[in-house]
Amino acid sequence: MIRILARYSILFILTLLVLAVMSFSLAYLFPGDVLENLTGIVPANDAQRLALERQFRLDQSYFIQFFYYLSNLFAGDWGYSFTSGIALRDEIGIAMPATIELATYSIMIALFVGIPLGYYAGMRCYSTSDYIINTSSITAYSFPVFWLALLLILVFSLQLDKAPLSGRISLLFDVEPVSGFILLDILLSDMQNKSLAFKDALSHLTLPTVAIGAVSTASMVRITRRSVIDARNQPYIAAAVSRGLSGWQIFFRHILRNALLPILPLMAIQITTLITNTMIVETLFSWPGIGNWLIQAIYQRDYPALRVGMLVVSTLVITLTITVDMFNRLIDPSREKYEHAAI
Repeated sequence: MIRILARYSILFILTLLVLAVMSFSLAYLFPGDVLENLTGIVPANDAQRLALERQFRLDQSYFIQFFYYLSNLFAGDWGYSFTSGIALRDEIGIAMPATIELATYSIMIALFVGIPLGYYAGMRCYSTSDYIINTSSITAYSFPVFWLALLLILVFSLQLDKAPLSGRISLLFDVEPVSGFILLDILLSDMQNKSLAFKDALSHLTLPTVAIGAVSTASMVRITRRSVIDARNQPYIAAAVSRGLSGWQIFFRHILRNALLPILPLMAIQITTLITNTMIVETLFSWPGIGNWLIQAIYQRDYPALRVGMLVVSTLVITLTITVDMFNRLIDPSREKYEHAAI
């Protein structure tokens, strides 16, 4: 396990180094002045320009500039936004928790709804209930997430007027950010009408979460169903039946864990899709997350924001993917043994 952890650590560092090189190079590839693209600061005069160029080592070689850029990244000096003039670290610190919150609730729906439905369909494969669940999951999976989000807006926001159209919470409520998760911040606050604020934030959260969670749930149902069917067809299940074990005993002793192990590695693959869908849905619901923030940066040609946003989102996806895969190896240590034998 230590060898696997060291290998992942090296891979993580090398990947971040490549991303840092790409992020730094974008300052040269974007239109406009390199200094402005790198810092987000528009010099007021020639003296300020010369001072900034010396500060950011632009009068020296490319490698020295890059290493100074790396030191600024680790120090949290990511530059400033062209449009707002606010430090990019502060803007991302506000937008990123909103995205993580939306993705977290969506994956919770996928786990707590998709996996039980997949197990139920797999245990009753080729029955009427299995056909209904499987058909519904295939239908939901075939929906583009942006189309499903627009459909939810049309029905529940515009036609039925049951859910807010955009935003995270009504402007009537002033919630002080603590964790960045709006529901948790409301519970931790000492504001008046806390219950009303919680209900309002929950109503804003419902439609975008359902839009993202429906696609993830459909994918989880299909993966779990296939895994359960494969587990039921194994020889040890026939041996358990011959020993006279009941259906529930066979399920809890043999099928439950053995069907779950192939599901976990596939969850790491779903992370990229989940983050992408979250960023798409944010723009449709005007959710103040990193996706909506990047779209606004594209419209406004905020090159420093695009450069840093690319680096942050890529780092988030890589970190989550490696974390999930390491968690899978802790649950199923046999994967390491098989890979070592294959090597």
